[in-house]
Amino acid sequence: MFQRKRFRHRSKSRGFQRHNGNGQVRVRSDSFTNGQRKNNFRSTQSAEKLFEKYTSLAKEAMSSGDKTLSENYLQHADHFMRVIDDKNKNKILNNTNDKITTENKNLSPDSVSSADGVSKENQNTEIKK
Repeated sequence: MFQRKRFRHRSKSRGFQRHNGNGQVRVRSDSFTNGQRKNNFRSTQSAEKLFEKYTSLAKEAMSSGDKTLSENYLQHADHFMRVIDDKNKNKILNNTNDKITTENKNLSPDSVSSADGVSKENQNTEIKK
C-alpha cells in the first residue's frame, strides 16, 4: 500500500549540518559571519567605562524621578567598581611578586642574609673560629 515517509528529526540548534551519502555529518562553516556569533551579548567595553556608563545612567534616572531604575543602575555600577578593585589588587600583587623574584635572582647565595641580619658569609667565618 502506501509507504510512510520517515521524518528526519531536525535539531533546534542553529548549527547547519549536511549529510554525505556515506552517513557522515559535515558541519557547514559560518562563512558569511566574519567569525562573529549572532547572539554575542558580552560587552567589549572595559570595566571602567561600564562603571562610568551606569553611574551616568543612574544620575539620569534619578533626575527624571525614577528612583527604582536609578538604584538598579547604581547596583550595576557597584558591581563594576568591585571588578575594578579586584583587578587593581591583582595588579599590585603581581607587581610585588615580580619584584621579589627579580630581587631573589639578583642576590647571590653568599650574600643572602639570615633572619637576624648576619650574612651567610659572616656566619661561616664565625663557625670556623
